[in-house]
Amino acid sequence: MISIIICSRTKAISFNLSKNIEKTICCNYELIVIDNSQNQFSIFEAYNLGIKNSHGEYLCFIHDDILFHTMGWGSVINRVFKENNEIGLIGIAGSKMKTRMPSTWSDCEEHFKVFNIIQHYKNGKAELQSKGFSNHNKHETVVAIDGVFMAGRKNSLIRFNEKIKGFHNYDLNISFEYFIHNYKIIVTKEILIEHFSIGTINKSWYKSSLTLYSLYSKYLPLIGKTNNLFYEDIIKREVINGSSFVMQLFSHNYYLQGLIFWFKLLKIKPFTLYHYIIIKTFFKNDS
Repeated sequence: MISIIICSRTKAISFNLSKNIEKTICCNYELIVIDNSQNQFSIFEAYNLGIKNSHGEYLCFIHDDILFHTMGWGSVINRVFKENNEIGLIGIAGSKMKTRMPSTWSDCEEHFKVFNIIQHYKNGKAELQSKGFSNHNKHETVVAIDGVFMAGRKNSLIRFNEKIKGFHNYDLNISFEYFIHNYKIIVTKEILIEHFSIGTINKSWYKSSLTLYSLYSKYLPLIGKTNNLFYEDIIKREVINGSSFVMQLFSHNYYLQGLIFWFKLLKIKPFTLYHYIIIKTFFKNDS
């Protein structure tokens, strides 16, 4: 059985989503909706509460603003996990690389991204996006997935880390947990969902990213075994992600944290134009 866990921004999920799940999953399931309409839980706490109350062999964490287009997507989850015990986590979007410097999963070169999703945008448009599947593969191994859809093999040792607060970085958090426990993470093309909103990066994202970094930096960077990267390519991406993070920390008044990460960047690459840009940003925001 699959336990579907939703952290709902309202007292109950929409009728359309409930009926959509019932119509398309095509296997035994239970629906666990955590009422977070009063914002009493972080998403880490809500998802852990869902795990505690679950009875299924597999867990499926989804947003409350999606619809499934694939008939029998539950059967896909069951089959994939049963056919390969090494697989611990399944997503519909993810990356084959994650830098040590704080960033989203998608802050990488295009050829490391893998996804298959119908995405809506703020301008009202929607499009099917499919990328990164090679040689007609239905699954690609990645190191981190997006949180819009995450199906995991239940393991009593794996939980969301409640030291991280708020509603950001839970997808990286659980990806790292499955990696630490020696599971393979994949993105599948066999499940298609439609997502009606798009994520935002704000001050709370930077705050949670600082905590995430303190907890998991020793495991980073993560680079898929199938990827052949030169050392300079890795350093280049670290500098891009790190300098962006530092400048945004300054803009959100995290000056001390920004300086700490700037010093980390200086150790990675002492001579780069980004340091000049960081200095300008620091004094501009400090004035």
